[in-house]
Amino acid sequence: MPHAFAGRRWVRWATFAARQILGWTLIVAGALKLPWPEASVQAVRAYQLLPFDLTRPVGYALPVLEVAVGLLLVLGLFTRISAWIGAAVMVAFVIGIAWVWAHGLSIDCGCFGGGGEVENGMAQYPWDIARDTGLFACGIWAALFPRSPLSLDTWLFRTPADITEEELEESPV
Repeated sequence: MPHAFAGRRWVRWATFAARQILGWTLIVAGALKLPWPEASVQAVRAYQLLPFDLTRPVGYALPVLEVAVGLLLVLGLFTRISAWIGAAVMVAFVIGIAWVWAHGLSIDCGCFGGGGEVENGMAQYPWDIARDTGLFACGIWAALFPRSPLSLDTWLFRTPADITEEELEESPV
């Protein structure tokens, strides 16, 4: 059942904003890590959360996943599924950051490259969690209300609900 305000113009523009915020953040985060995959692996290992044998594939795959999902969101292509994946990635990041914080580790999150151990007191866990929670909210919003302006979904998979009032008024029928 659609939400009562899902078709409103402001909702669609809010989705556009959510797509862009989460999408560009993922693109930048992934693109900064792509040239140095071993640094990404080391950042994943610093969390001490995954079995050692999984850290290499995760470290190599994560930047590619971030860029791919980010591009889909920015373009508005397969928005609902891309937004759910983006939100899930943010949940994973929040869990990882909370894990290291709870276990007294002092690391740079590695979200935008780098990563690894830092001096005690230099980690920015509250900021990292707040940022990723906001990005999670962007993903949830875009997943729940995927229709938005300047979206390839709208052009490729147009439904009657996507037709604006202005288009109806201009129609000769």
